[in-house]
Amino acid sequence: MTSTTIATLTLPPALDLAGVAVFALSGALQAARMRQTIVTMGFFALVTGVGGGSVRDVLLGVPAFWLHDPWIAPAILAMALLAWFTPHRWWDGQLLEWLDAAGLAVFSVLGTAKALSLGAAPVPAAILGIVTGCVGGIIRDVLAGVPSIVMRPEIYVTAAALSAALCAAGMALNINPPLVWGVAGLAGFLLRGAALRWGLNLPAYSRSGNQPPEPS
Repeated sequence: MTSTTIATLTLPPALDLAGVAVFALSGALQAARMRQTIVTMGFFALVTGVGGGSVRDVLLGVPAFWLHDPWIAPAILAMALLAWFTPHRWWDGQLLEWLDAAGLAVFSVLGTAKALSLGAAPVPAAILGIVTGCVGGIIRDVLAGVPSIVMRPEIYVTAAALSAALCAAGMALNINPPLVWGVAGLAGFLLRGAALRWGLNLPAYSRSGNQPPEPS
């Protein structure tokens, strides 16, 4: 795909809306687990749903994507209300993590595709895709006072990187964009899902010669 074609590519608004809704629900459910108020749940839904995309748009120098979309704010509110009015047992287990995995994959692809459409080179575009996919979840975890996902060894950023890299590569190779987006998003989701299902982790740094000395 030529740079001119990529620059004029229009991204489906429904994909942005779907990514926001999934991430917003994960944020609201995190607040529900903490037994917070409906206002706090709405705030968690907001920052989780639009956090990554907002940072991406600031770096790209364009207006935040949700400011001019009339459906984003209602979708976020709807997800907060859904979490508030449904029984807690509906969301037991790892559903929050699976929702986060879906949002991670969708936003990593969308962030990369949007950066490419605005003229970014493939590698910087993929980096912005990773930022788009990860930052909302990081903000949610920081607000919740829980260890951020990026500070744990489980595969998370790697899944975002896989989706972003496949998206950037496929679009650079002039492959049909919807096919690229679907394959890239599915690949990232499956990798993150495998990490959730089988506890896959990346190896942590453990050079014995660089360990801090034991206290005397």
